[in-house]
Formats: sequence, structure tokens, C-alpha cells
Amino acid sequence: MVRASLKVLVIEDHNDISSNIADYFQTQGASLDFAMNGEQGLNMALKEYFDCVILDLMLPKIDGLQVCAKLREQASRHIPIIMLTARDTLDDKLIGFQKGADDYLTKPFALEELWVRCNALAQRHLINCDHTLVVGPLTINKQTQQVQRDKKEIEIQPIPMQILTILMEAHPRAVSRSELCDKIWGEDTTDSDSLRSHIYQLRKAIDKPFNNPLIKTLHGIGFALACNPIKDTA
Repeated sequence: MVRASLKVLVIEDHNDISSNIADYFQTQGASLDFAMNGEQGLNMALKEYFDCVILDLMLPKIDGLQVCAKLREQASRHIPIIMLTARDTLDDKLIGFQKGADDYLTKPFALEELWVRCNALAQRHLINCDHTLVVGPLTINKQTQQVQRDKKEIEIQPIPMQILTILMEAHPRAVSRSELCDKIWGEDTTDSDSLRSHIYQLRKAIDKPFNNPLIKTLHGIGFALACNPIKDTA
């Protein structure tokens, strides 16, 4: 499976710091977005998908602690957050973790260490995850790459398989076209026709042999699954 690039949101009001992070992270293959104040950063983190958020504490409009707390209250998923600040006392760190930070790095910092920490946070959600995804009548075994709908095995090509896996992991939220492209191709650009073709192949495999289509298009938003997750009753 193709490894997507890391998508990072940097919420930092100092351009020189943001530029240094951008220069280093981009050489590692990451894609970045930037916010200059807490309010803008909060809105971006809630509306778009990011693998990790680098969050300064001293920010205009809303400070970093409030941004972190609001993300934990309002986000539909756990967004990995690393606080990046000159506040280096134990009390400062404890408050940061209490507000919901996953990691805390004090300034000045080494770009190499920040990069490693961001990668570790982005991958942490994979630890202890079940290899089998179940959403409604759909099942994927991520180890064997086997897909079933209503317990009938279905053959799916590699990229449509990636698309289905992303939709199932995101369910019940919708996934935008840009998020799909970022996760599948990373920095390698692709045209909309290519994604459309793979979505068509996925629908042909998952929906065409059955009465009810599960892959739905939300115009102006993206794609989602029209089914309910099966809950573990054990």
C-alpha cells in the first residue's frame, strides 16, 4: 500500500518559525498548512483532515490552550496535537497535557526531533488497532486485504481498496476529494479523472452486484458510506 505523506497544520504566529518548520518538513515529504492565530487554526483543524497539529501557546485571538481544549470538545476524532512553546516549567507542561495535548516540546527545538515526534503521534492511533474493519455489511481484513459485503468475498484493485479503507476508517464522517488524494498519492499530483476512475471501480465492485449502493457522493463535500457501523456487543 502506498504510504501517504504526513499532513501537518502549524498554528504559529511567528513567520520565521513556521518557515523553518516548512523548509525541513517539506524535504521529508510532508504537506503543511498554516494558521497565524488561534481562531483560524481552530477552524482549519475542525474542517480539514490533519495527521498532526503543531500548536504554539502564545497566539492572537485564542491562545493555544483554548485551541487545544476546544479541539478536544468539538472534533469528531482525536487529532494528534504537539504543543510548541517557550513555556518550559513543569506546571506549564502539566496544564498543556490537562488541556488535551499529546506531546509538548519547548523552544528552542531541533527540527529533527519535532519531525520524529509528529510522525510518532500520527502513527500512534495504529497501535493495538484491530486488523479487521467492520462497517455495516462491509468487512476488510487489512492484513490479508480481503473484502466482504454481506459475507460474500469481493475482488478489489489496490487503489480502490485504499479508498474503501479510508472511507471505513473515517465513517461516519465524509472524506473530501483532497483528503483522499493526500492519503493515497501524497505529494505525487494526480488529476480528478484518476480519482473518479478509481471511485467508479470501487462502486462497480462494492455496489453494482447488490441492491443498495453504499458509496455515496456528497456534492461539494466528498464521499461517505451509507451504512451504520456494527458495534461490538461482546
